[in-house]
Order: sequence, then structure tokens, then C-alpha cells
Amino acid sequence: MKEYYTLSEVADLLGKSKETLRRWDNNGKLTAVREPMSNYRVYKKEQLKIFDELDFLFENDTPKKGTEPSKAFSVLELFAGAGGLAIGLEKAGLKCIALNEIDHWAAETLRVNRPSWNVIEADIRNISFADLAGRVDVVTGGFPCQAFSYAGKKLGLNDARGTLFYEFARVVNETQPLICVGENVRGLLNHDGGRTLEGMKSILDEIGYRVVEPKILKAIFHNVPQKRERLILIGIRKDIEVDFHFPKPNKKIYTLKDALKKGELFPTDVPVSAGSGYPKRKKEILEKVPPGGYWRDLPLDLQKEYMQKSFYLGGGKTGMARRMSWDEPSLTLTCSPAQKQTERCHPDETRPFTVREYARIQTFPDEWKFAGSVSQQYKQIGNAVPVNLAKDLGISIVAFLNQVYAKYQLEQKNLDIHQMSLPI
Repeated sequence: MKEYYTLSEVADLLGKSKETLRRWDNNGKLTAVREPMSNYRVYKKEQLKIFDELDFLFENDTPKKGTEPSKAFSVLELFAGAGGLAIGLEKAGLKCIALNEIDHWAAETLRVNRPSWNVIEADIRNISFADLAGRVDVVTGGFPCQAFSYAGKKLGLNDARGTLFYEFARVVNETQPLICVGENVRGLLNHDGGRTLEGMKSILDEIGYRVVEPKILKAIFHNVPQKRERLILIGIRKDIEVDFHFPKPNKKIYTLKDALKKGELFPTDVPVSAGSGYPKRKKEILEKVPPGGYWRDLPLDLQKEYMQKSFYLGGGKTGMARRMSWDEPSLTLTCSPAQKQTERCHPDETRPFTVREYARIQTFPDEWKFAGSVSQQYKQIGNAVPVNLAKDLGISIVAFLNQVYAKYQLEQKNLDIHQMSLPI
């Protein structure tokens, strides 16, 4: 049993910065003890009982097991990207019967890896899925977050026209799945003062779906070596009286070393692959940043040179000139591996992560190929849902569908997507 947690681990568990925890230590809100040999701050497990979100640390250590699907449950995925969510759902036992994606290279990635998948490369606004009405179990979609125009106190489906959430809701309304699953960035919680999310919930309610309270899933609790968060929005058809339960967090947190080296997550070291590099002067400066460090670890003259005007502005800007550490999860990957505000430098070598390193951090299988230029590949990976997070979510969906099919004695849907009309 783990009885002590490091400063870094508690910061990850609570989603706080190390600086915040040091401040809490100094003002007595959460007092650390000192590890005798290193004098580093550590915390007794018992101290963490004051945080409701960490209740799972005190539950029995029963191994998390997958749930076998009782039928061949079908998924229609919208905004499918490079397949992170789809692979995870597949690993959980769900069957993607159609995937829609407008980006050519992402669609090509799906086709290259899964020739059997029905990939519909088109603008969702030009597609009707009415032929699938009542014939799919799940509709999923990572729709972009867009504000709505409000007409009256209760936002309806028509008020969302012109947004991609409207298209997600339209397809749900057309197909009437047992459950719909939307995913987005954490920022959706507070987008437009929270009104955007409330509008989405209102629309799902209008079209006949009971909305489960949206939940932020932290990837580090779902076998992903990355501090990434996704907001999950679940709608259950109102004639279905079965509750949905989100996946419980895992206690083990994987690090960058687990992602890139042979171990529990992957059977080999990360494969060699293409990647971008740094300009000469930027590389010279970043070489002086230690693992786990950032711009404040540079000499003052280099801080000013690298930061330029940002040096004189407020805030920590901890993503700038940031070098990752082997012993912590990676920070959230972006669509480009070398953006100044969100630097993700390799721990040992002074370079951005390669394409395969990016994919490992997102828990894509090594055999999953990405189409397009190197920059296109980075974009696809950076936009994806981490595969292992998607798998845990998929296991919860399977458990829900098993209960629904048993309770209502539903028959498996016989569906051949290739014989159906999906006009474009």
C-alpha cells in the first residue's frame, strides 16, 4: 500500500501546480513532511482524506476488469479525427460501424489502419444519417466548442444552427441511439460563463435525452502518461431507465518514462520516427534548462532574451522553455510540438518529441500509422482523445448497454452500413 505521495504526485492528483502546494504548505492549509534523505516535501496518504475527489485512494485495491459486451454494440462516431476515441472504444469491445471526419489526412489515417471501417470523409452538414434511425446503440462526437446565439431563456435546437454541436445533436435526433457521448476540452465548463454547456444540455433534453452531470476525466487516472483533461457529456434516451456510471480512477500514475521506455504500458522502447527540430539559437538556450525546468532556470540575461516582452508581464508562464521530466507525466500535448507558450522539450535531448513519442504519450499503439506530412501527423495526434482514456470510457458504455439490453430484452441490431444510403 502506498502511504506517502510526493509533491509532484499530489499536484497531479489535485490538478494544482506545485507552486500552489508549496504555498499551502507555508500557510498551513496542507502541511508537507520532509523526506529524511532528500528533504523533499512528501504527504502522508491520510492527509489527503480532506479532498472528496481523492476518495478513490482509500477504496479497496480490487483490480479493474473489463466488461464483456453481451451483444455486438454499434457506434456511429462523428468528428472522428485520427481515431483515438474509436480505438479505445474498439478495445472495450464496441464496434464502430461508421466514422465521419472532414479532414482529409485524418480520414486517410482511419482508412489506412482500419480498411474495414466505413469512413465518411465529408462535411457533416451535408450528410443525413436518417437511414440509421434506431439501428445504432451509441453516437459519439468530439464537436468543437462554439458559443450560441440565445433566443429566450431556454435554448432550443434551432438556436444552435450554424454550430457543430447542432450537427451532433441533429444526428443524435435522427438516429435515436440509446446513449450519446460528447467530449470536449475542460474549458467548455466555463465557456461563455457556463451558458454554452447549459445550452447543450437544454438541447439534448429537448430532443429526448436525459443528461448525466458532465464530468471531467483526468487522463493520468486512466493509464495515460499525460496531464490531459477531457469533459464528457452523456445523454441517455429518456425511455431508458438505466444509470450510467463513469469509469473509476486508477491509483497508479504513469510517467514519461513509462510512455517512451519498455515497461508496463509498452513492450518495447519507443520506435524511431520523424520529428521537428529547433532553430539554432533556441536550441542553445534550451540546452541550459534542466529536466523538469522552465525559463526561470535560465540565467537572467537568457530569460530576457528568450521571453522578450513576456518577461515583464505577470503570471508564471510555466510552459515557456519547458523541458519534460522522465519521472512525471507529460504536460498536455498540443497540435504543434514546439510552440513557445507550451514548450514540450525532450528530457535528455534538446529537441521536441518525435511523432511516435507524441503517439506514445497519447497511448496510440505503435502499429497505428498517421497519414500526411509530419506537421499533419502532429496535429492529428495532438487533437486526439488518449486511447487508454477512451478504453476506460468504453468499458463504462459497455456496462451500461449490457444492463439496457438485459432490462428491456432488446435484440441485437442487424446492420450492414455499406448497404445503407448515406447521401452526401
